[in-house]
Amino acid sequence: MTSYCDIARGHPFHGPYHDREYGFPIDDDDRLFERLVLEINQAGLSWLTILKKQENFRAAFRGFDIHRVARFSAKQRERLLQDEGIIRNRLKVDAVVANAKAFLAVQEEFGSFDRYIWGFVDGKPIARSQRRRAIAASEAMSRDLAGRGFKFVGATICYAFMQGVGMVNDHESRCFRA
Repeated sequence: MTSYCDIARGHPFHGPYHDREYGFPIDDDDRLFERLVLEINQAGLSWLTILKKQENFRAAFRGFDIHRVARFSAKQRERLLQDEGIIRNRLKVDAVVANAKAFLAVQEEFGSFDRYIWGFVDGKPIARSQRRRAIAASEAMSRDLAGRGFKFVGATICYAFMQGVGMVNDHESRCFRA
């Protein structure tokens, strides 16, 4: 019998997410932006809520096209607040737009968001056994992102982002992905 992390249990969405997405290293800027948007929206909610709405987020945020999202007008943001398919929170919607702008600035400075963000872990995933190092990296990431104008990027959100994009391998030791 294959063993999984606890995240893979409890709902039909969790297993496929665990097996196909959670913790796989991502180096594509578009996918990194998508993960950041989803993590921001997950704050205060369950990940299952976000997984169920993932396709709605993709449609609402124009396929997570960073350039398009960075140009969202006040009218477009108001439209999002009426979209029952996503999380209708003004602070989160505004954060996504602000973060798209900050994301583009990081790309300009570093050549890619990937190059910038993976620098917090020296370009390699941090093992579960190095939890203190991972926490320190998430705290440093949070401070730096906030200093660059990113919103909703506290250390907890940054840690969850790091887990989701494979910067931290937090699979449980009994998991076949550990």
